[in-house]
Amino acid sequence: MFVADALLSRISCRKFLPDPVPLNTVRDIVDKARWAPSGGNLQPWHLYAITGDALTNLLDDVARKMAVMPRGEQPEYMVYPEGLKEPYEARRFKCGEDLYATIGVTRDNKQDRLAQFRQNFRLFGAPVGLFAYLDRQMGPPQWSDMGMFLQSLMLMAREHGLHSCAQEAWAQWHQTIATHLNPPKEWMLFCGIALGYMDKSAPINRLRTERAAVDEITTFVGPWIGKERNRF
Repeated sequence: MFVADALLSRISCRKFLPDPVPLNTVRDIVDKARWAPSGGNLQPWHLYAITGDALTNLLDDVARKMAVMPRGEQPEYMVYPEGLKEPYEARRFKCGEDLYATIGVTRDNKQDRLAQFRQNFRLFGAPVGLFAYLDRQMGPPQWSDMGMFLQSLMLMAREHGLHSCAQEAWAQWHQTIATHLNPPKEWMLFCGIALGYMDKSAPINRLRTERAAVDEITTFVGPWIGKERNRF
């Protein structure tokens, strides 16, 4: 698989098959992803890969607490800044509307919207949960490194025929997760990632979010040649 194929086929999968993922597959994904760029070679990340009864117990614990704490715990960080300006707020709004449209849930159907949101905390049925931690000492440059590491994980998953969904929403349950994983106190939970085989029959997996055009996100400066050199 070319890198472009992995990039263009990667989506945030929101319905997985229950088929198990072999340990050797997950190990290979992490083995390749660990070569992601890292400023000063700090490699400031740590993963917990969970499956089986250990994962079921964690998910069930969160579900029990959600019944009495629907907003979760005090989050590790704010996923989105307050007063999100344009065009970012419009993009976020459209992403949500397009998502619910795939499963026929209207904006005024709060009950079904909440039910779908809660699927985040079942990992959308994925058989593997990855929980990514970052040392609290780290700052924005190392958060960037974490993003490159996680992108590498998700692209490697595609090479193995797997799909994923990165979920920052897990940061609001970091205290409960810590009781299951017992991470060092200096580590903060950055996100969870659902990993498994996509349920291709699920309408929600037909969503392909839009991206801004090249000329909207790039300013080209200087003289440029007209044709790409042959890469092969």
